[in-house]
Amino acid sequence: MSILPIYVYDHSILKHKADTIEHLNDDIHSLIDDMKETMLNAEGIGLAANQVGSPLSITIIDISPIEGCESIKPLTMINPKITHYSDEETDYEEGCLSLPNLRELVIRPEAIQVSFMDEHEKLHTMEADGLLARVMQHEIDHLNGIYFTDRLTQLKRTLLQSKLRRIHKGESTADYDIVLPDGSKITMEKS
Repeated sequence: MSILPIYVYDHSILKHKADTIEHLNDDIHSLIDDMKETMLNAEGIGLAANQVGSPLSITIIDISPIEGCESIKPLTMINPKITHYSDEETDYEEGCLSLPNLRELVIRPEAIQVSFMDEHEKLHTMEADGLLARVMQHEIDHLNGIYFTDRLTQLKRTLLQSKLRRIHKGESTADYDIVLPDGSKITMEKS
């Protein structure tokens, strides 16, 4: 397994809809393993494949380190699609490994239903609420080229422009390796 660098705000791969996967192969299984290792290293709870430079429709989620979520098993979701949203919405402060040191309140549906394929090519339909539903929505947004900041009001997005420019330029520090929009890599040492 390898720890991969995380692509940051405004890199072109983060702006495109991910490619659907028809069948799994050794390369895809290896990518999934690397994504798990990368997410663990960066202390994240969700990671989409495009965040590590792959155009494939894969996301991994592990919210078990969060207090109250210890019993929720990690998920690998291939070709995830949200098939239903609840009417009830909640706001919650979100962050993102591709937007280091940026956190904002985001309003999302409280519950969703999602369909996806697992690592064994088995199809699933799952209902989720609370933090799990939020992380699923956040990661599926990534696979559709959407940042959580795109879910904010125009005013909030305008107020964040200087922070986003600093991330774009590599001026916002992270405790993991990153790839800037121009393709240059910044290696960070864990403290």
